Amino acid sequence: MSPFEVLRFALRGLSANKLRSSLTTLGILIGVGAVILLVAVGNGSSEQIKQSIQRLGADSLTVTPSTTGGGGGFRGGFPGGERGDTDSGPRTQARDLTTADADALLQATSVKSASPVVTSQSVTAGYEGTSATISQFVGTTPSYFAAANKTVASGTGFTAEDVTAARKTLVIGSTVASDLFGRVNPLGKKIDVGGIRFTVAGVLKATGSSSSTFSDPDSIAVAPLPAVQETLTGYGTLDQIIVQAKDSDTVDTAQAEITGILAQRHDTAASGAADFTVSSQASVQSAVSESSRTFTVLLGAVAAISLLVGGIGITNIMLVTVTERTREIGIRKAIGAPRGAILGQFIAEATVLSLIGGLLGVLAGVIGSLFTIVGVKPVLVPSSIVLALGVSVAIGLFFGSYPANRAAKLRPIEALRHD
Repeated sequence: MSPFEVLRFALRGLSANKLRSSLTTLGILIGVGAVILLVAVGNGSSEQIKQSIQRLGADSLTVTPSTTGGGGGFRGGFPGGERGDTDSGPRTQARDLTTADADALLQATSVKSASPVVTSQSVTAGYEGTSATISQFVGTTPSYFAAANKTVASGTGFTAEDVTAARKTLVIGSTVASDLFGRVNPLGKKIDVGGIRFTVAGVLKATGSSSSTFSDPDSIAVAPLPAVQETLTGYGTLDQIIVQAKDSDTVDTAQAEITGILAQRHDTAASGAADFTVSSQASVQSAVSESSRTFTVLLGAVAAISLLVGGIGITNIMLVTVTERTREIGIRKAIGAPRGAILGQFIAEATVLSLIGGLLGVLAGVIGSLFTIVGVKPVLVPSSIVLALGVSVAIGLFFGSYPANRAAKLRPIEALRHD
């Protein structure tokens, strides 16, 4: 019997019970579609995180208090990171980051600027009866804008004189401008923050990325450091210092110089237990990429379970099919059908079910990746499509082989006696 005839018999067998075949195909469809879509979501999440890190700039470094060596607690590793002191042991030698530390870093030959940063999270601002929540209210100096890759799209930033005088002036993100002012030009308008009036001097350029999953980078307000300390955070420790190297080629040199200066100022060189951490974007990017790969693999593994369940469904359905068609198998073997023809027919049926389900699953996964899911824009991984489709076909062959082999081993006389 030719392969074409085997396939024809297989298709005829599947069409004899369309509902059963459709439900079996649906199991494979869901499994393949889930693998492709969840891997795409994991990849999309990774890309969003990478973009958020890259916005800081390739020539920037972040100095934060460290939990090692009894340091000053973690307060976030990125501009506007969350505050939240976490004691990690005795603080006999640990020192908090101060504006004097930021000024001292300017002595480094590879450092272009050092911006002290304090951040207040989820601040409510109001304007003429309209209120909005600002995710990050940052207090800093003018050099922060260049170091953190923040561009003023309209109006102006604040100046060093504004910082010295602690003027209540601020630059807001595009989301804040939209939420508070709508179509009204925000420049020169006064907003109420914690009972204090701040004047809007400028609006930042939109970053073009926001989601419900990750903090909206455009929901931000940047004001002079003393003004924020006076009204919101108090005159305590800095959350971080954003340092800009003179160029991207001197980042490693700048990191070494920063570490040396702060180690001397904090008197940690002798003990070797630093109470601060200096991180470049390259090191953060590497750590995030590794975590993202693990996250994506985990999502793919979870989705692959549904594909395995679909394969078990194929085995179940094919066993039922063999039982129902026992008499038919006996007749075919009695008139001379070889064992290979019976074996090939049932394997072909299982493979066709999984192949059709796999193709439809690929289509469902690709269509699903066109939509934003829980705030994440999925990014398709071509290898996941090939792998999922290949696994679906392999599942058809593997899980269909046992029922097919069982059918091929039936003795004609026993099969003909079957009711």
